[in-house]
Formats: sequence, C-alpha cells, structure tokens
Amino acid sequence: MAGNQERGPSAGAGVTAGEEWAALHRLAEAARATTLRDLFDADPDRADALTVEHDGVTADFSKQRVTGATLAALVALAERAGLRERIDAMFAGEHINTTEDRAVLHVALRAERGTHLVVDGRDVVAEVHEVLDRMRSFSRAVRDGTHTGHTGRRIRNVINVGIGGSDLGPAMATTALLPYTDRSMRFRFLSNVDGDEAWEVLHDLDPAETLVIVSSKTFTTLETVTNARTVRRWLVDGLGGDERAVAAHFVAVSTNAAEVAAFGIDTERMFGFWDWVGGRFSFDSAIGLSLMIAVGPDHFDDLLAGLRSIDAHLRDAPFERSLPVLMGLIGVWNIDFLGASTHAVLPYSHHLARFPAYLQQLEMESNGKAVTLDGSPVGCATAPVVWGEPGTNGQHAFYQLLHQGTVVVPCDFVAFAHPQHEEGRHHDLLLANCFAQSAALAFGRTAEEVAARGAPAALVPHKVMPGNRPSTTLLLDRLTPYTLGQLVALYEHKVLTQGVIWGVDSFDQWGVELGKELAGAIVPDLEAEGAPALGHDASTDALVARARRLRHA
Repeated sequence: MAGNQERGPSAGAGVTAGEEWAALHRLAEAARATTLRDLFDADPDRADALTVEHDGVTADFSKQRVTGATLAALVALAERAGLRERIDAMFAGEHINTTEDRAVLHVALRAERGTHLVVDGRDVVAEVHEVLDRMRSFSRAVRDGTHTGHTGRRIRNVINVGIGGSDLGPAMATTALLPYTDRSMRFRFLSNVDGDEAWEVLHDLDPAETLVIVSSKTFTTLETVTNARTVRRWLVDGLGGDERAVAAHFVAVSTNAAEVAAFGIDTERMFGFWDWVGGRFSFDSAIGLSLMIAVGPDHFDDLLAGLRSIDAHLRDAPFERSLPVLMGLIGVWNIDFLGASTHAVLPYSHHLARFPAYLQQLEMESNGKAVTLDGSPVGCATAPVVWGEPGTNGQHAFYQLLHQGTVVVPCDFVAFAHPQHEEGRHHDLLLANCFAQSAALAFGRTAEEVAARGAPAALVPHKVMPGNRPSTTLLLDRLTPYTLGQLVALYEHKVLTQGVIWGVDSFDQWGVELGKELAGAIVPDLEAEGAPALGHDASTDALVARARRLRHA
C-alpha cells in the first residue's frame, strides 16, 4: 500500500506554524504566571474535572499545569495534525511506517479471533491466531512436562536470548507478572553481548533441564547470535557433546528458516512474526513465548484482552476523554511549551521494576527523531529522556532533585489499590507515599509555612519546596495480566499520539544502525593476532590500541 504522508501535516511542514501552536504558546505564558496552588484554589472541582477513567484505569491529570482551555487547544492541535486519520490508518493496515513502507499493526497481535484485517492481500489476524495457537500448544507441553529435554528430564529453566524489544518486553512482563508464573521454573533473559552476563545466566543451571528461546527476526543480530552460540556450546558440552541435543533444547522466534536450521533448531519449533510489528511493540507476539510459558496461555490471553481494551478506547473515545491521547498531548505540552526535557515514570509496585526501562525503548526509540516524515527538520523538541525507578526506593535516591532541583521533571506515578500480597500495613504505607509525593511536587511548602513549623531562620531556604511540578497519577485496582496489558497499550498509543503531533515516523529506528556498522569494522582490529593497520578516527584508533595493549600485556 502507499505511504501515508498526506494524512496531516508534519510538524516541520505546518503544525508548528499553525494557529493551534501559537495559541498554546500564549497559554504557556499564562501558565508560567500561575501555579498549581492557584489553579486548585480557583476551582474546587478541578480534581474531578481533570480525572478520566476507562475500564478500571483512572488517570488524574489535575496536577498537570493545564486548564480546560489548555486541553481544548491541545485537542485542536491533534485534530490539526491529523491524529484521528492516522489512528484510522493504523487500524486499517495502511503503511504509516513510511521510511520502511510498512504497516504498523501491533494492534493486530491482540485482535479477537474471527476479526478480519487484510493487509497486502493477507488476513493478518488469522495468521496471528495460528501462531498463538502453536505457542499455546508448546507452552502447555513445556509446563506439564510433555516436552522434555534430550535426556528425557523435565524442563525447569527457560532462557530467552534476544536484545532490544526481544528482551525488554518479555523480561519486563515476566517480572511484572511474577505472582502468576510457575514458581517451580526459573526464567532468565540474556541480551547483552557482555560475556559476564552470559556466565551469570548459565553458571548455576543444568543443561538437561534448560530450554533456550532465541528471538531474532533475521537470526543474524550480532548480540543475539553470539549469545545463542555461547549457550549452544554450553548446552552441548554439558550433555556430553551430543549435537542432537540442540533440537530438543532450542526453539526460535524468527522468520529466517535457513539460518534457524543451520543452527540446529528444528524449524517445526520456529515461531514466526511479521515486518509490520516493531520489536518494541512485539512482546505480545511470538516474542512473548517465554512469557507465555511462565504465566500460562490463559493469563497470556488476559494480557491480550487488556491491550485490546485500550486499543478499542483509542479507536472510539473522543480525544478529550481518551487516556492515551491525553497522556501524549500533555507530554507535548510539557516538552514543547513548558520546556521539560526529561520524564520520570515512578511505579509504586515492586513487580514493575523493569517498566521504566521498557518505556525507555518504547518512547525514545520511537520518537527520538529530528526529521519529519518528509525529511525536513521537526522544528520543535521531540521525545524526552525517560527514566525512573519504583517507589519508595526512588524517594531515597533522586526525589531530592524532583522536589528542589533546578530542572523540572514531569512524572507519572503508577499505583494499584490492592497489592499482590497483603502484608500488614505495607500497602497502605506504599499508597500513602505515592499520593504524598505527587502532592508535595504539586504544592510544595512556602517559606512562611516552613517558618510556621518552627524551622530556624537559617534553615528556612533549605526547607522550602517550590512545588508547581507536574505529575499524572495512574491508579488501577491490582497488577494483573489484564491491567499490565492496559498499561502497556496506554504508553504505546501515547507514542503514536506524540509522533503524529511532531510529524515523525515513530516506527523506524535508523539511529541504532550506525553504531552497529562501526562496531563491525572495529571487531577485526580487536581480534587480530598481529598489530592491525588502524584506519578509524584518531580517538577510536587510540582506544583500540590501548585496549589491545591491556589485553595482551
């Protein structure tokens, strides 16, 4: 199908020059002259008016530096940019990934069975469910012991070998859903080409009880193939050198049958996926095979249902009541009109420890772009630096900067009304901290309030909290496969929203290619037996030479 450049102007081609953008700049001037304290004092109903709910997800936007007029202007900007048309184009399978001429259909990965979506002459939903059915069958066989290792022993360890989206998604979700996993099994993730990580993953496992899932679309990704070969050698050596063991202990998530077979993996145990799903959007595809084995097919289906809930919400809700659209638009407001350059995601859940790292790739790889769809400069700031840690640990690490630092960092607080495990007062204390931190960021404490609490005059400036620091609080009932799916889809569609406003292609990642290409040229110099004739830049040549001296000293 043809590309979709005509659907709404790119930011560089018109959105930043339009009246909507100018109106938002005028509103930003007004916002700088007021505070969140002022806004709450002026409107007793502000919290209710700026709280949006959908299917058990509550988003409190009232502590963002916005008003009804701000949101109306942001919605007008989204309409000017053609967001509704781009959403419809995505669900229709149009090639909105223009630089690679591909559809963008992670929404098809969770479409209900029987839904029809024909892209380039193929019913992609039918293909998705064919793969899901094979995944379910294999997962059940591993979990119930029907599928055994080469020696006939039951599989008790699963290693997922991948990198980027082939690692971050399954690793994040497996950690998030740990209470739903089979605790008689161990699940490990090997991504970094650092051999120390490989050793830590492998050193205490029994090869006879280990299943290895190698996830690489092309089966040529340097880090993944290097790690897979290391694990293969470990497994074969541990099973007496019998190469036939590979077929029983390895499966592949790939589309390159020739390379998979050459590695020794039975192609009957190869699970495919498609070029219309990017790695960072893919853990609900076959990339999530390790997750399905961990939690079981039924819980995986619940995850898909949660994702599907937000997909329908994006498609059907008006922008002014759409959770992911509002999240995206308020992010644009903070970045382009209030000058924020970073964004913190602060889950008050031990099990969401890997969620900020997952979002780093999802947001920064998607929208960390400087040119629009037509190749012109964007003309505005794009993706912020995304970071974060779980509360309450982060409170004793970096919250000092959030409250009193010179850089204002918009935050997302993520919390659940119920814990996975009731342990006395723990969860009440956790929630109290979450709500208190967002309140402290918003309202701070004035010099007069500090003095009234008895602080010595010399300490008053040190104890003042300026407040007026924006945050959104997402509150859900409990962390389950369903609600995890909802959370992930919220941020996926936030990415789409912001990419449309900025006019960038959120679904390519050309920026990761140059470093890989240069690394390929450096490897032979590091591995050469004799002194190589170096031909890189002066700094790189010096570093290579120094590393060689240290390694061969």
